[in-house]
Amino acid sequence: MRIIISGGGTGGHIYPAIAIANELKAIDPTIEILFVGAEGKMEMEKVPKAGYKIVGLPVVGIKRELTLENLAFPVKLGRSFMRAQQIIRDFKPNVAVGVGGYASGPLLLAASLKGIPTLIQEQNSYAGLTNKLLSRWAKTICVAYPGMDKFFPADKIITTGNPVRKDIQFAEQQREAGLPYFGLEPGRRTLLVIGGSQGARTLNETMEQGLSRFIEAGIQVVWQTGPQFIERARKAAADAGSPLVKPYDFIYEMDKAYGVAEVVVSRAGALSVSELCLVGKPAILVPFPAATDDHQTKNAMSLVEHNAALLIADRAARTELITATLALIDNPAQQQELSKNMLKLAKPDAGRQIAEAVLNLAEL
Repeated sequence: MRIIISGGGTGGHIYPAIAIANELKAIDPTIEILFVGAEGKMEMEKVPKAGYKIVGLPVVGIKRELTLENLAFPVKLGRSFMRAQQIIRDFKPNVAVGVGGYASGPLLLAASLKGIPTLIQEQNSYAGLTNKLLSRWAKTICVAYPGMDKFFPADKIITTGNPVRKDIQFAEQQREAGLPYFGLEPGRRTLLVIGGSQGARTLNETMEQGLSRFIEAGIQVVWQTGPQFIERARKAAADAGSPLVKPYDFIYEMDKAYGVAEVVVSRAGALSVSELCLVGKPAILVPFPAATDDHQTKNAMSLVEHNAALLIADRAARTELITATLALIDNPAQQQELSKNMLKLAKPDAGRQIAEAVLNLAEL
């Protein structure tokens, strides 16, 4: 059996795609899987690291502002569609899966026109443009949030939750291994700060200004900055003169990162929210305000409404986030309550459910 998985652009698309692939392989190790991504995007690096083959399309997104790059969009889209048709002819997939992002558009359209059944997986509470367009041809649509029938045909929807990597489910078991991995001291309280695969300026600048307060409180900080801010973060840590601050541009071993943390500060991307529910870590969420239809706030509110997380608006983060984080770290009872409620919202079988839906399509 041959399955194509397409999409990417951000970790929020890539890691669910890899999780689906891993579940398919767990069910049937003989399945052949090919990823299709966008040239120059992070999936071209991350997918091979996960052990899968990937080919790239020259597709790009449309910029919201008027730019010369937009003039190239229709040309690159046309080339990508022709390349996608060739990939379909060569690989002959039984099913094509789209996880959102530029590359899934031309690939799933090419598959649909060839009569190959397609499945799309929407991670967010507000559907992405590519998935909304593709839903017309998709046989099955897997979603993580209720109420998605305002974007997709109700009879195609399966509510599965978001698939995450298997290792995340066992994060607590990685605490002992995580301490030396990050160079942390046993017995000290630890904060994990994550701003998505590209980092988050608000979180980074707030941490930069507030590092001294964590150091004075004796709190260790594992700080994922994204590639653009890493040098500033390293300088801030060096200037603070303390070994308690550990900046990283990207953290591959997220199971260890969650394992060592008592409290997490994070953006509210769909993947981050799903991972936090699975590990049950007390969290303060700072939604990215420019996300389409403010969907990160909607993601965060799905936890806040169940007393499973705290929320601080991006505009208030620079004045409120450090104080709120220190207060939560100093409140074990509140941590326990948030953790208990978060675990109730976890969907640990999402990847398996989606993989089974893919295989059901292959049998049609």
